[in-house]
Amino acid sequence: MAFFESMLTLLLVAIVFLQVSRKFLIPYPTMLAIAGLAVASVPWAPEIGIDPQLALALFIAPALFDAAYDLPPRTLRQNWLPLISLAAIAVILTTAAVATVGIWMAGLPIAAAIALGAIVAPPDAVAATAMLDRFDLPRQTYVVLKGESLLNDAVSLLIFTAAVAAATSPAFFARTLPELALAIPGGMIVGYAAGRLYMIIGTRLAGTLGGTLLEFVATFGTWIIAERLHLSAILAIVVYAMVIARYMPERQSARHRIHSYSVWEAAVFLLNVVAFLLMGLQARQIFLDMEPGRRTYALTVALAVFITVVCVRMLWVLGYNVVMTRRRMRRTTKQEPPTLAMSIVAGWCGMRGLVTLAAALALPFDFPERDVILLSALGVVLGTLIIQGLTLGPLIRFLRFAPDTSWEKGLSDARADLLESALAELEGEESKAAAILRHVYTSEREIVRKGEHPREVSEMDELRRSIITAKRQKLAEMRRTDEIDDDIFHILEQELDWAELAASSPGQEQIVEG
Repeated sequence: MAFFESMLTLLLVAIVFLQVSRKFLIPYPTMLAIAGLAVASVPWAPEIGIDPQLALALFIAPALFDAAYDLPPRTLRQNWLPLISLAAIAVILTTAAVATVGIWMAGLPIAAAIALGAIVAPPDAVAATAMLDRFDLPRQTYVVLKGESLLNDAVSLLIFTAAVAAATSPAFFARTLPELALAIPGGMIVGYAAGRLYMIIGTRLAGTLGGTLLEFVATFGTWIIAERLHLSAILAIVVYAMVIARYMPERQSARHRIHSYSVWEAAVFLLNVVAFLLMGLQARQIFLDMEPGRRTYALTVALAVFITVVCVRMLWVLGYNVVMTRRRMRRTTKQEPPTLAMSIVAGWCGMRGLVTLAAALALPFDFPERDVILLSALGVVLGTLIIQGLTLGPLIRFLRFAPDTSWEKGLSDARADLLESALAELEGEESKAAAILRHVYTSEREIVRKGEHPREVSEMDELRRSIITAKRQKLAEMRRTDEIDDDIFHILEQELDWAELAASSPGQEQIVEG
C-alpha cells in the first residue's frame, strides 16, 4: 500500500510538473526526474525492491517496442552512417571509457565495469524528442537523433546482458558465450514469427478490448518466450515491432489505431513514472545504508561517470563532424557532413532515461558493487536530464538554425498525391454527391499545393466545428434534464467526438504531455 501511495503521489506531482514543462519548454523526463527524486526523499517513503528479471521485461520491452515501431528500415538505410556512428560506435566508446573509470576509480571487476558502461551509454529518445519537437531543427538532425534511440538501446543492452552473464557465470566463455552467439539470430527469428502470428490474431480482434489487451500480452509474451528459450529478448522485441509497424497499420481501422496509440502513450509514460520512483526509492535506501566515507566515494564515482559520459559523446560527435567534412572536401564520400551547429546539438542531446534506469534496476542483488553502480546510473540520469535537458532549448535558440521546410514540403506533396487519387476515383461519376466531393477535393488540392492544411483554412470545417459545439451543448442539456439516458448520451457523444476529429486541424489531434 505504501508503494501505491507513493506512486499516486508521484503521478500527481508529475501532472503538476508537466504543466511547467509545457510552459517553459523543458523535456518532461527532466521534470519526472526531479519529481521522482523529491517523492523518494520524503521520510515516509517505503523501501521497495523489484525482481531484476521483472525490471527488464516490465520497462525494457515496451520502451524497445515503442522505439522500434517508429523507426522504419528505410530510415536505417538512408542514414546508416550517422546512425552507426551514434548508435554503435558512440555506445561502445562510452562503455569502454566508463568501464575504464570504474576500474581505475572504483576498482570494479572488468565485467562489472563494462556493465556500468553499458547501463549509462544509451541516450533516451523520449527526452530528446520531447524537446526537439518544439523547435524548427534541420530534418536530418531530428531524424538521426530520434532514430539512434532504437539502435543504441539494442547495442547497449546486448553488451549489458553479456557483461552481467560474465560477472555472474563462472563458465561464461565455455558455455554462456556460445549461447549468446546463438541467441542473436534465434531472437530475431522469434520476433519475426511473433509479429506474423500477431497480425493473424490481432486483425480478428481489432477494435475490441481484447485486441487492446493482446497488444500488451503479445509484446511482453514475445520477451518472455525469447527469455525462456535463452534467446535475445532484445532483438526479438525489435524485430517483432518492426514487422508490426510495417504491415499492421494498413490492416487496422482508424478507431482501433487511434485508441491503440493513445493507450501506448499513456502506458509508456506510466512506466517512466514507476521507473523513476523505484530508482529513487532504491537509491535513497542505498544512500542511507552507506557509511559516510563510502557515500563520498560513491558520489565521486558518480560525478566522474557523468563527466565521462557527456565528454565522450560530445568529443565523438565533433570528431565525426571533422572527419566527414574532410572526406567531403576530398570528395571521398557522397554523405553530406553535418554542420558544426548540428553536431553541437547532437553531442549535447545525450539525456539518459528509462533504459538506463531499467538496466540498473535489473542488476542482480548480489552483483559486485551494485550500490555504487546504481547510484552512478541515477547520477547520470539526473545530471543529463537536469543539466542538458534545461540547457538544450537555450542552446538551440542560440545557434539560430535556418528554417528547414523539407518536412512540410514532403507532407504537402503527399497530401496532394492522396487528393489526386481521390479525384481519379471520382472520374466518370456524374451523381450530385460526386459533383460535391469533386468540388471539395479540387479546392483542397489547391490549398495543399500552397503548403497549407485544408482544415486550417476551410470555412466549411470551421462551420462544422461550431455546429458540433452547439450539438454538444444541446446533448449536455438533454442529459441534465433527463430527456435521454446515459447510454444514449455516450453513443451520441462518441459520434460527435469522431465528427470533431474529422473537422479539427492537425495540431488539435495530437496527444501532448500534460
